[in-house]
Amino acid sequence: MIEIRGLSKRFGKKVVLDGLDLTVPKGKNTVVIGGSGTGKSVLIKCVVGLLRPDAGEIRIGGEDVTRMDERELVRVRRKFGMLFQGSALFDSLDVGDNVAFALRRLKMFPERQIQDVVEEKLTMVGLRDIQRLMPSELSGGMKKRVGLARAIAAEPDILLYDEPTTGLDPIMADVINGLIVALRESLGVTSISITHDMASAYKIADTIAMLYKGKIVEVGTPAEIRGSSNPVVRQFVEGRAHGPITAESEEFVRFVRRRDGAAAGEEER
Repeated sequence: MIEIRGLSKRFGKKVVLDGLDLTVPKGKNTVVIGGSGTGKSVLIKCVVGLLRPDAGEIRIGGEDVTRMDERELVRVRRKFGMLFQGSALFDSLDVGDNVAFALRRLKMFPERQIQDVVEEKLTMVGLRDIQRLMPSELSGGMKKRVGLARAIAAEPDILLYDEPTTGLDPIMADVINGLIVALRESLGVTSISITHDMASAYKIADTIAMLYKGKIVEVGTPAEIRGSSNPVVRQFVEGRAHGPITAESEEFVRFVRRRDGAAAGEEER
C-alpha cells in the first residue's frame, strides 16, 4: 500500500529524516517507534502530504505523492483517516458534528444518512447516545474514542495514529489499543502508528520499525523487535537510561557540569 524510499527532510541545518526507507503492507498495522524529536510526526505528515520532503519518494497505491500538486493531494488525502495525539476535536462542535465533519465537507451522504453513520461509528468505538455532548464534557479516553470515530467515519483505506495512548491511564490505553486491533480486523485498513509506548506497540503492531537518527534502523515483528540484538533498539524497548541513544547527551551533561564547576570555582576565587 505504501512505499517510502530515500525520504529526507531537514529544517534549517537540522536533518530530521535522512534517506529513510519503509514499506507498509496493505491491511496491516506498521508501528514506528522512536524517542521524542526523532521525526515520527514529520514522517506521517510527509506521508499525508502536509509536509513536502526534500528528497525521496512516497508511493500510495503506486502513486508518488511527493510529485503531486495540491489538487491531486486533496484526492489522495481522501484515502486517509487520522487520530491525532490530542484528539484535535473542534471545541465549538458537539460530538456528533465532530464525527460528521468530513462527511459533510466531502458531501458524501445526505444528512439523514450522515446521522446514521455517526451513530454507527460511535457505537463501533464503544460510545452511544453522546452525540449532543461537547468535547469539554468528555474524559480523555472518550475524546480519543470520538477522535477515532471521526477518523473512520469516511471509511478510509489508510489510518494514521499519532501517539494514540498518550495521556491515558493504563486501562484506557489498553481499551484504545484493543479498538485499533479490532478496527484493523473488521475494516481491513492499512495503518501507520507512531508511538514511544512499547506496551501499545507490542499489542497493535503487525510490524514494528525503529526510527533513529533519521533512518529506520530495524524492522521486524513484535517478537523480533523484543529480542533484537541491536543495541539502539534494545535500549529503547527496555527503557534503559544508559546506552548508545543517550551516550551523546551524557557527554553533553558532563561538559555542562565541568563548565558550571569551573565557573563556580572562579566565583569563589
